[in-house]
Amino acid sequence: MFIGPVYTLKNNGVSISTAITVLQLLAGTAGPVEVLRASLTQATSTTSTQVQAGVIRKSAAATVTAATAGTTLLKQNPVAPTSNANLGVTATGITATAEGTNGERTSERGFNILNGYEYLSTPEERILAPQAGILALTFLTAPPSATWLGEICFRELRGG
Repeated sequence: MFIGPVYTLKNNGVSISTAITVLQLLAGTAGPVEVLRASLTQATSTTSTQVQAGVIRKSAAATVTAATAGTTLLKQNPVAPTSNANLGVTATGITATAEGTNGERTSERGFNILNGYEYLSTPEERILAPQAGILALTFLTAPPSATWLGEICFRELRGG
């Protein structure tokens, strides 16, 4: 199997007060995706507050603002092919306006918003989404209002 290129889905800092899903990734049909890293931090609050977030699988997509190649969906290597991720309002995108259905909570952690959340696993623990599977970086309850910066770094595992 050919191990494919690496991409980053990011929101570039968005004011969030009620949205739970920060980033949503819908894997394409060329192969599954593997989460290499996910992070969530905020840029505007100075108040120490505990929240909970994680990388989850969704069984039904949230309604999001569609990701844009070169702006919110970036190639780690500029000569890599276009990502196979499906872009759209019920596909790969940022900041949910309507939540879908959450499935397995593959990684969840409580964290202080002054420190942020970082998911960085060993290779054996990396979260996978099957072809056409949905992963999301999400709060488990509504977060405090702030400018939130989220990222999911992922590798496409394309068949060869």
